[in-house]
Amino acid sequence: MSAQAAPAKLTQDAASAAQLAKLIVFSLALGIAPLSSYFGSLKYLWNGNTTYAALTAVVAANVVLVAYIISAVLDDRRSTSPPTETKKTQ
Repeated sequence: MSAQAAPAKLTQDAASAAQLAKLIVFSLALGIAPLSSYFGSLKYLWNGNTTYAALTAVVAANVVLVAYIISAVLDDRRSTSPPTETKKTQ
């Protein structure tokens, strides 16, 4: 492997691991947030009204999905933007 290819592969592997970790975190949040918001709002916020508790869970799921989409778009912009060049002073 050439001297230039090795750091690029390490950087790519690190970025891939970070994306996988982010996917796992958001997947867990997508399972936990709606369930906890449903049961929490059912008991403490809506006093047993299951319709409002279900709507709260739907909103929580959508918040997690929108947060993941925004995070993915920002990561994509960061990875595709050209590196900034610094000017050399002589």
